[in-house]
Amino acid sequence: MQSYTIGQAARLLGVSPDTARRWADAGRVATHRDEGGRRLIDGRDLAAFSVELARSGGAEEDAAPYTSARNAFPGIVTAVKLGDVAAQVEIQAGPHRLVSLLTREAVEELGLEVGMEATARVKSTNVHIDRA
Repeated sequence: MQSYTIGQAARLLGVSPDTARRWADAGRVATHRDEGGRRLIDGRDLAAFSVELARSGGAEEDAAPYTSARNAFPGIVTAVKLGDVAAQVEIQAGPHRLVSLLTREAVEELGLEVGMEATARVKSTNVHIDRA
């Protein structure tokens, strides 16, 4: 089963690592230690906690900024390909690779470079789910 470090869980929950650590210390989400002594949260426990957190009204003081785009994928820029007018930006957000086509001007205004943090926000009218 997939497990997450406190930092990874914090990123997925949209809070600071300190907030995630306080929640773990308070017993709000169960943790265990790996061979190296790091605290980990089982994927199923984190998923259940994230649903509970959303139902209870959010992530308290360290919540992410408000936006109408609900599908946010924080990650790291892994590639930027600039054309004369258009650009392609790749972001690795956990196990997800997202590719965005946007204007070269937008990439330059945002200062996007390989290695920097960025969030891909996805808004779609269709979502398809395939069974593995």
